[in-house]
This record gives sequence, structure tokens and C-alpha cells, in this order.
Amino acid sequence: MRREASVAIAWAALLIVLAFAAPGFFSAGNLRDLLLANVSTLLAASGMTLVILAGEIDISVGSMFAVLAVIAGLSARAGLPMPLAALTAAGAGALLGAANGGLVAGMRMPSIVVTLATMILWRNALNWATGGAWIENLPSNFQWFGLGQTAGEVFILTVAAVLVVALGWVLKNIAAARAVYATGAAAESARLAGIPVRRVVFWVFVWMGAMTGLAAVLDAVRFREVQSNAGVGLELKAIAAVVVGGASITGGRGTLLGTGLGVGLLASIGPALTFLHISPSWEKAIQGVIILASVVIDFARGAEARKNG
Repeated sequence: MRREASVAIAWAALLIVLAFAAPGFFSAGNLRDLLLANVSTLLAASGMTLVILAGEIDISVGSMFAVLAVIAGLSARAGLPMPLAALTAAGAGALLGAANGGLVAGMRMPSIVVTLATMILWRNALNWATGGAWIENLPSNFQWFGLGQTAGEVFILTVAAVLVVALGWVLKNIAAARAVYATGAAAESARLAGIPVRRVVFWVFVWMGAMTGLAAVLDAVRFREVQSNAGVGLELKAIAAVVVGGASITGGRGTLLGTGLGVGLLASIGPALTFLHISPSWEKAIQGVIILASVVIDFARGAEARKNG
């Protein structure tokens, strides 16, 4: 059975239990809040999928997210129209991603070390620049893009869906995307086949940064202020969703469909516990078990493939 199917069955089983035991979970308000709260995780996990497919990792995403949310807020407060403020955040994200990618691909440094360093650097630089203060006095067209709450919510969900579906289509249908899979599966073989491996690695980090910028904007506009401490733990949520969704943590295997299912499953656990009147302290433990099981299954499959190969 394909990993995506296994995750879909697990998620469906959870939803069936909730349908009988806690039908309030499916109220329009709860589902809306659940979707909006996880838009940023879905977009960050989509970018992380490319990074992991290429055999790398990026743990600076949460810090990057906070920096880019603040940039979006300051851009809007400076008078930029919201589309330009969003593009500014995405462009700044691409530059931060390029910094990671340049060190990993250009200097051949381990991505775990590079992004650990930038995670600390960007978070502390932001705290120094803002003094920990939130960005306030934003223009009226910042929250919900000036569309009002209902239309703004629809717009956010639509933009997120279009971005993820488009990226999924690219991964499945564009020849250049196969270079990402090849790089993660066997970098040396890919290089010998003529694939510019280092260039591929550089650009997946750039894309990761741009997606994080868009995620930061779509999350920030839900509020009247921009939190300078946003994004804490986002990198772990994104990586967990990718791994649970069936991607190999060592690269070369995974899909955006699986990542989306992973986001959905992990995001449903916390609210499900609340509706089932179970202590929320179990959420992290259950998520940890799911992640560990996913990693064990991945390595078991890898060992079997090497044995048969």
C-alpha cells in the first residue's frame, strides 16, 4: 500500500471516530478555524517537501517566518499596497533561502548545521531589531487584505490551495522537477547524468524561503498586529508533516499529496482531543508516536530495498 493511502486511512479513521463521538468537531466554525490555523504549516511543509526531496533539511523556517511576517507588516505600514507587501516578504524570503542555499550548495556545508545557525541568527537579529515588540498601527487594508473577514478567509484559503496544487503539478509533470528527486536519491549518480546538483540544492532553498514568505503573509493578515515571536516550532511541524506524509528523510521520495495528508492528520489531533475531552497534553505524545512510526517504516522500507537491490 502506498504511504499516502495509509495516512489517508488513518486520518479518515480519526474523522469517523469524531463523527460519532464528537460531531461538534465538524461545525463550520471549527473547520474554518482549523483550516486557517494550518495554512502557514501547509505552505511551509510544501516548501520543505522540495528541500527534503533533494536530501537536505531546513530548520530555520520558524525564525525565517517571524522575520518575513515583520517585513510584511513594516512594508504595509510604510504605505506599500498589500500585493507589493506580500511580494516584498516573498522576495525577502527568497533572499534568506538563497543565503542558506549558498552556504549548503556553494560551500558544501551540512544543511542541518547551516540552518541551525541561521535559525538562531535570524531569531536573535529580529529580537534585537524590534526589541521584542509587535508591529502595530497597521493600515486598515492589512487585516484580511482589506476584504473583510469572510472574503479574506476565502481569499487566504484559495491562494494557499492554488499554490500547493500548482507546486504539486510542477513536481509531477515538469521535467526539471525530476532533477530534485534524482538529486536526493543519488546525488553522485545525478551529477554524472548531467544534473547540476549544486544548483538544484541552491534553488530548493530559495523556493523554501519564498514559500515561507507567502505563508507568513497569509498568516499575519488574520490579525491586527504582527507578532515578532511568530513561527516558533513551525519548522518541526513542517518536517513532521513531510515525513508522516511518506517522504524519505534521506531524500528522493515523497509527494505533495502525502505532505498535505500529513498536515491534515497532525493538525486534527489537538482539536480532536479537545472535543473528546482528553487532556491536550497527549497531543505531542501522539504526534511523536506517529512521526517515529513513520521514520521506522521509512528506514525499514529502505533496508528492504537495499537488500533486494
